[in-house]
Amino acid sequence: MKLNFDIVTAERIVYSDEVDVVVAPGMEGQLAILPNHAPLMTMLQPGELMVRKDGEESFMFVSGGFLEMMPNKVTILADTAERADEIDAARAEDAMKRAEQRLQSRPADLDSTRAEVALRRSMTRLKVAERRRRRAQTG
Repeated sequence: MKLNFDIVTAERIVYSDEVDVVVAPGMEGQLAILPNHAPLMTMLQPGELMVRKDGEESFMFVSGGFLEMMPNKVTILADTAERADEIDAARAEDAMKRAEQRLQSRPADLDSTRAEVALRRSMTRLKVAERRRRRAQTG
């Protein structure tokens, strides 16, 4: 049995397929969804999303949003989402360096919460991109 799975943003459908399992970054930690999971709706935090289909794992980045589980249908309404192959690692690394510098210099107008979120977001995007790069090297 499979799950119908969709990731949707305001701009596009990022992913749509039948999958075996979805592991999403829930507010209380990783949330694994298998076929026949009880219905639920929950918020997502920025993080890595894993989808397994026929033994093959795919990784994506979501910046937050909502996950809805209905009978064998999972829908994620994400603020933004990127598949690993869409992530520009150099840009994510630059963003991470800017966030780190901002946190270290502590300017008077610093919103430390926003700076920390930006740092975590860029680090997670890099992690997802790195998984794809390593997989390409070994595959």
